[in-house]
Amino acid sequence: MLNFTYVTEFILLGLTSHWEWQVLFFVVFLVVYIITMVGNIGMIMLIKVSPQLSSPVYFFLSHLSFVDVWFSSNKKKKISYAGCLVQCFFFIALVHVEIFILAAMAFDRYMAIGNPLLYCSKMSRVVCIRLISFPYIYGFLKSLAATLWTYGLYFCGKIEINHFYCADPPLIKMACAGNFVKEYTMLIIGGINVTYSLTVVMISYLFILIAILQMHSAEGRRKAFSTCGSHLTAVIIFYGTLIFMYLRRLTEESVKQGKMVAVFYTTVIPMLNPMIYKAMTKVISRSC
Repeated sequence: MLNFTYVTEFILLGLTSHWEWQVLFFVVFLVVYIITMVGNIGMIMLIKVSPQLSSPVYFFLSHLSFVDVWFSSNKKKKISYAGCLVQCFFFIALVHVEIFILAAMAFDRYMAIGNPLLYCSKMSRVVCIRLISFPYIYGFLKSLAATLWTYGLYFCGKIEINHFYCADPPLIKMACAGNFVKEYTMLIIGGINVTYSLTVVMISYLFILIAILQMHSAEGRRKAFSTCGSHLTAVIIFYGTLIFMYLRRLTEESVKQGKMVAVFYTTVIPMLNPMIYKAMTKVISRSC
């Protein structure tokens, strides 16, 4: 018989148990967090108040910055069981919102480069709101189902999570029952969502490449590549780390590696996104 216990709180082990490294990491991540907040909130405010930044791409970029702000603001050392579930819920939701926003931005870039004369009419305010609504609605509904599966995990006296936030992989690994269903639903449904959104990105960029190759102006091709380069960089970094973290079988080694990789998409990527997309603002003029 398994010795089920009622867990009231978890202890997050963090990145290291060495005090010297903890101090260093605290200073580094504090600086990263400040840069992330200033960069993303500044991006949101700039897009909000600048009439020249009213094109659809900036509308999507402001929502991407909004998600990145929340991505970087959900970590603490001790957390209650209910708080852990809430953290899981918002984290999973934000991951899905971000991947589908990146897909919507890829489609927007295709419309801007492949159909520039129809861009303003095709990417109207109503269309943009509909495109941005899907990631939020789907992401939070999917997260609700995933969190309920997490709630079905049983823990036999284990309360130490080998991570710096409540993530599914270490929770599944430390659970003594209920982890089979949770692990395979995470792999299957996560794989479907990543594949679907990444397919939208790849198809959009295929048509973008075709449109760029058909351009007669070298300056037009250079500008098109510049506007896509920033978004493509963010896509490669985010999807690469996400696939490495979630879409593979769980072992003790994969959980440890995933903890380090998680640093990139929870702290480094949200900090880099404003810097990456700042290059885009220099080459995109007001389109509509």
